[in-house]
Amino acid sequence: MQLSTALVRITAILLPVALLATGWLYSYPVLDKNCGFPPPSHGETAPFRLLALGDPQLEGDSSLSKRGWARRLRKRLDLWGNDFYLAHIVRSVRYWTKPTHVAVLGDLLGSQWISNEEFASRSTRYWNRVFKGMQTVEEEVMLGQENLQELGKKNWEGSLINIAGNHDIGYAGDLDDERALRFEEKFGKLNWDVWFSLPNSSSFEGEGEPPALRLIILNSMNLDAPALSETHQSETYDFLNYLITTSRSVQDKSHATVLLTHIPLHKREGTCVDSPFFSYFPSHREYHGVKEQNMLSEDASKTVLEGVFGLSGNPEAEGRGFGRPGIILNGHDHEGCDTMHFIPQYKLEPPAGCKNPPNWIEDYHVKDSSTLSTTKTEFPKVGVWNAMRLPSSPSRPENPVQPMIWENEEGKEVYGPPCIMEDETPTIREITLRSMMGDFGGYAGFLSAWFNETKGERGEWMFEFKTCGVGVQHWWWTVHVVDIVTIYLLVASALVRVIESKRRAAVHTEKKTQ
Repeated sequence: MQLSTALVRITAILLPVALLATGWLYSYPVLDKNCGFPPPSHGETAPFRLLALGDPQLEGDSSLSKRGWARRLRKRLDLWGNDFYLAHIVRSVRYWTKPTHVAVLGDLLGSQWISNEEFASRSTRYWNRVFKGMQTVEEEVMLGQENLQELGKKNWEGSLINIAGNHDIGYAGDLDDERALRFEEKFGKLNWDVWFSLPNSSSFEGEGEPPALRLIILNSMNLDAPALSETHQSETYDFLNYLITTSRSVQDKSHATVLLTHIPLHKREGTCVDSPFFSYFPSHREYHGVKEQNMLSEDASKTVLEGVFGLSGNPEAEGRGFGRPGIILNGHDHEGCDTMHFIPQYKLEPPAGCKNPPNWIEDYHVKDSSTLSTTKTEFPKVGVWNAMRLPSSPSRPENPVQPMIWENEEGKEVYGPPCIMEDETPTIREITLRSMMGDFGGYAGFLSAWFNETKGERGEWMFEFKTCGVGVQHWWWTVHVVDIVTIYLLVASALVRVIESKRRAAVHTEKKTQ
């Protein structure tokens, strides 16, 4: 068998594999029903479509091995490939899903301890590779000089909303002036907000302001104490006070709030993969205060829920305590989690008093009680914040919270979800986005928001969310390696065939001359 024939046969096997794999890799958002923005019930496109990405954590020189050139070369190749793997996710989902806004929910880079030179290097890779063609939000918007925008009018598709994470600026105990300044120079302000109005908002009649959507970027890294910089912590709490004083009335449901931050709100152990955890720097160290945390404290979480959203366990509060409509998106927990926070206003009696919507009911069927957390689910107390994991959560904790145990009509014990009287319990959804890193499947989140004129007295904003992943980074590497090998074989087959043809022609000519 001639060499060219063997190469052609191998190529014939690899070519369809390469075409199918490449087609899948570059069009996966079209092939996965969860890769896209949920449409409104009337079928039109939502006017606000936020593409959310979590924790890319670009590594650099600090991750390079000091044991031999081979390991260093391998790691450099890995970093190079990781940049383009992340870029592929960004490019693919933006191309196919057409978001109106794009946000990264913290931990843009991999360490807050890197030098200024390394910070600049990673920032360059971030903008020139991973998010090539995008830029920071205009400074006039972040400074509040252009605080009111019209949905669809301004070119937000190319502006990247960056939220600060612990690997960008540190936790409260090591967040200093230098880290805050260099982040804001490269990625934008730590705290800011903007209002979006509907394109046809002037057509809405009646009393009050027209429908609007408020987007809030909150630095949650120093909400808890003690903090290294009291100045920076004061700035964060001043911003919270500004949000509260400039918010519309909780009785006006024609506006809603989208809160983007990094650290998730407090939830008891077993609700999500991460559990509540705090550690602190020793008092004699250069840095002091919070060293690490998985979630915000209960007090900080309460400040956000009751301050920003105006929710309350007191039925006598303004708006009966139901607060402002909205949703919370964050990162930090790489596994991701989807939860509903709620605060009962009245004593609830199971099971007749429960009115959980079907999409709130998690699968609480327990096959092995030894896998449950030691945290027992008590009946929700009046005026106390609680949270339950939703079925849409992308992950489940290894030891989930023990579900509630009720007696059914036959007197047998049955497991069930926490009891919520939907119509009489203030609630808000918090989505912790699964990381876009390769080890976690390269996830992206798609938040749709639209205004439903038929709901309530003056209409209300509606939110829907989907999430999907491209798969681990090894798929990206495999597909491109197969493509390169296939192209090489195609070229090699053609060259070998040309060489063989010339040899045959030379032999034929030689025979003629004999």
